[in-house]
Amino acid sequence: MGKPSGAAQNGTWCLTLRQKKSVSWRTTACPVPFVSGASWIRDIVVAVSSDNMDMMRAIVQRYGHQRVTLVEAGATRHRSIFNGLKALAGDQPHSQLPTPTVVIIHDAVRPFVEEDVLASVVAAARDHGAAGAIRPLVSTVITPSADGCLEQSLDRAKHRASEMPQAFLFDVIYRAYCQCSDYDMEFGTECLHLALKYCHTKAKLVDGSPDLWKVTYRRDLYAMESIIKDKISHQICVVTDTEEDAKCIDFLQGLLKKELEVQGTSVTLCPNGQDLQKIILGECYNFVCINMKNSDFQPPRQLLTGLASAAPSPFYPIAVVSVYFLDSQNVSLSEKMKEVMEMKDFAKEAKNQNVFFYGVLIYFTQDNPQQLQENVRQGANIISSLIKDRNAGLVGQLLIA
Repeated sequence: MGKPSGAAQNGTWCLTLRQKKSVSWRTTACPVPFVSGASWIRDIVVAVSSDNMDMMRAIVQRYGHQRVTLVEAGATRHRSIFNGLKALAGDQPHSQLPTPTVVIIHDAVRPFVEEDVLASVVAAARDHGAAGAIRPLVSTVITPSADGCLEQSLDRAKHRASEMPQAFLFDVIYRAYCQCSDYDMEFGTECLHLALKYCHTKAKLVDGSPDLWKVTYRRDLYAMESIIKDKISHQICVVTDTEEDAKCIDFLQGLLKKELEVQGTSVTLCPNGQDLQKIILGECYNFVCINMKNSDFQPPRQLLTGLASAAPSPFYPIAVVSVYFLDSQNVSLSEKMKEVMEMKDFAKEAKNQNVFFYGVLIYFTQDNPQQLQENVRQGANIISSLIKDRNAGLVGQLLIA
């Protein structure tokens, strides 16, 4: 993803998020990791209602967010944004943030903002003083009369939906808010309009991505969760306890790539801290731990220890699927089951670290390679379903392929 020209040199970019009381706190925290990935953003200011301040502090600490400053939100949208701007202007008590050249204003209820969109509105704001993302209207806008009848219908092709993020030269938007009337502060909803009304700055409109939709209703939370699950399911790390070239491992890995439409994969022995740190930095949320030699939990335990020490708590649960191969000619199913029944206690321990631990047992006989191939295929289907769904109800369960 790109960054605005000159961002690395002057480090003047900041971000203000506002928290909407009516929506889940998972939504409020969600944009922070997305924008934190933009290293050229120097400071992130989040306006939070006073009764939720402690909870937001805990979220910031738990997930290790950097560059985040919390300010108290106002009673309305514009009052919340103004409090964030004052924190950057030095008007807020105890604030030591430097005043930026450009500020980005974004809604916490639009959790999927991409860095390219941030870069586009910032670049446009540098040239025009103000800029905002827009999207085509999906519904026709009408004006009702006082008696509830149709008075006017707007031509949808000539109008656009104003979205977030929006970016401004800090001096422009701060002067606009300082001059803002009480009526605008109370009932206004459009920051670009304030820049035009009070500073005569015409904003440049930038095409936004479809992901800028607003989480408004409870049903939107389910859509948001589905999108997050899809985004994090395309990267897996396969961990194995053997250096031997096992064909079934290669076959399983190939099936997982196909099932999950994997964009990236890596294979490592029970990883040490340095190897795991590289994997975590790649934002991998899915681990398949293949146990060819061991039926105990030593490889998964090593993985869990590494996950705990390599990074802060993950924003979304990490899925670890421990795969056991059972050769029925060498080990009986009942004997194997005794060894893996400890899984529930181990999974409970892992869940405390925001890790969902599942078990998959692939049953086969050495003299029947066709059965092995079929069972590995079934195992791959189970693994892909566990990674995609992240079902908390199946944590600690052993599923047999």
